[in-house]
Parts: sequence; structure tokens; C-alpha cells
Amino acid sequence: MELRHLRYFVAVAEEQNVTRAAARLHVSQPPLSRQIRDLEHELAVALFEHGAKAVRVTEAGKVFLNEARAVLQRADEAVQMVKAVANGQRGEINVGYAPSLTVEILPRALRFFQEANPGVRVQLHDLSTQEMLRGLRDRNLNVALMIQTSAKVLAGLTFEALRRYALCVAAHPAHSLARARTVSLEQVANERLIGYTLADYPEYHLLLATLFAPLKRLPQIAEEHDSSTSLIAAVEAGRGVALVLQGFDCFSGPRLKVRPISPAPPPAVIGTAYHKNTISAATENFIVAARRAKSA
Repeated sequence: MELRHLRYFVAVAEEQNVTRAAARLHVSQPPLSRQIRDLEHELAVALFEHGAKAVRVTEAGKVFLNEARAVLQRADEAVQMVKAVANGQRGEINVGYAPSLTVEILPRALRFFQEANPGVRVQLHDLSTQEMLRGLRDRNLNVALMIQTSAKVLAGLTFEALRRYALCVAAHPAHSLARARTVSLEQVANERLIGYTLADYPEYHLLLATLFAPLKRLPQIAEEHDSSTSLIAAVEAGRGVALVLQGFDCFSGPRLKVRPISPAPPPAVIGTAYHKNTISAATENFIVAARRAKSA
């Protein structure tokens, strides 16, 4: 039994006439009659009572008519659902992000995306850089909002820059650096530095090495944390200062003071990372929304 058998049966049952049903289906009458006979033979049930000018549905045929309509409707819904997913109108995408880096751009991107794609569900995943890279390569993530790393680390992925953020220092409000308008790297080098773990954020340690190389001294990394939340708590407790990106105060609030570094080092780049050749329509729509968000 195929879907066409059900469609033929429904047409004949609704028209109560094989000729009219054939015209409705754009098929000739003999093949239609043959398909109905084949269906009855397969079911071993008479679906129609044949009169001189009309056919009437039997009691068994009435039951089968309701079921056939339900099956055809479900099949049509399945087709529409598949097309909607293929067109990016329905479905789900998984987005990795770093809260402290995307506190400005992520909410805007989500708003633009949901306005244009209300039928697509976005699953957000708060992850470290290494976790996002693994998620993209394992195809557990469709796209990630992350800091730009080296071309070697991003091998196999496409990175699209969205925003550039200046490097700053975060300190407890009572700390002496919090009262300065700008802070030099020499001043930072004299402080206990609260940083991120090497295993999860190797790009952060590479940044530190590059940043302090001209001073011919490494910073005093007193503690390493695996999240911005715990880093904020450590700095707020007065255990040291942290190198963060511009806009970090949107994430930390009044708990910390964020001051720019002078002279300003090269800015960090935040953007989207994804598999260019295998992205879904919904993922492409999210990337478009992220592009809008960078200038909003």
C-alpha cells in the first residue's frame, strides 16, 4: 500500500464517482479503478458499493476513510515540516558562547534572529574556547561566538570577525588601579594577576606572553579560574587584578572597576566560528543576525 492508494481512495469516496475522481486526480479512469480494486484486494475488505451511476462507501470504508485522511494529513505535515527545516523556518540550533566576551553582541543577535525566525529554537551553551572548538568539530554545536585564535587552532573552521575590543584591567573598586584613568602594562606586571586556566583558555596565555614580551618579564599569575564568574569573585575579594576585554563591566557590574591600558595593545577580535560548507539554513540565519548585531 502506498500513499497514492490512499489519495485515490479518498478522492473516489468524496466524489462518489470514479469519473469525477479521475478528473480531480488528473488520471484516467481505468488505472484509477484498478488501483481501488488492488487496495480492496490487499485489505480483503470491500470499501465501496457500486451503483449504476455512483459508488458508496461501505461501513468498513467509512472507517478506512477517516484513517486514510489522517495518514495523508500527517504525511503532508511531515513534508511541510521538512521543507520548513530545510528553509531555516523550523528546527533547532546549538550556539556556543563565552558570557564575558559576548555580553553585548549575543542578546542583540538573539533578538534579531528570533524576530526573523520565530519557529527555530536556540540552545545556548556557556563554554570555554576549547570546549567550543571541540563542540564545533564534533558537530554538537552549529556555531560559536568566541575570541579569534590562531589559524592553526581554527583549522577546518571558518571564523568571521564581528567586533574588536580593547584590552583592559579589572580591579576591586578600592584598589589603587581602579582610581586611575588608564593603567600601564608595567603597573599590571607588579600586581598579582587573576587569569584563566591554561587547559581551557590557551589563547589567553598566548596573549599574556605576547603582551608582556616587550617588558622582558612575565606577569605574576597568582590564580587560574575556569570561568569568568569565579574570576570576578576572586578579583572582588581583592586577591589580584585581571586582564579583561572592554565591556567586561557589563558582565561584572559595579563589583569591579575596569580601566583601559595605555598605550593600548592590539584589540581582541570576537566573532562567529562555524563549518562553512555544512551549515544549515537556520545556522546561516543566525550568522546573519550576528552580523546585524555587531553594528546595532
